[in-house]
Amino acid sequence: MADFELDLRGVACPMNFVKTRLFLDKIAEGDLVTVLLDGGEPVESVSESVVQDGHTLEAKSEAKEGHFMLSIRKGRN
Repeated sequence: MADFELDLRGVACPMNFVKTRLFLDKIAEGDLVTVLLDGGEPVESVSESVVQDGHTLEAKSEAKEGHFMLSIRKGRN
């Protein structure tokens, strides 16, 4: 298993979810990706959508700089 980081700060909805989904399509099942997002709608829509797609949201935290970090484990889809 591998760990990745995807920086989507400044990317507007729904492109941040589209880019997250495309990235998840490229990695292996069980890999972990930490996605950096702006707060508000981006973090909520990506969080909900990845779970609906069968992935696991392992952690959601806010950095002191004001952005959010989502740790997503790729599941079967």
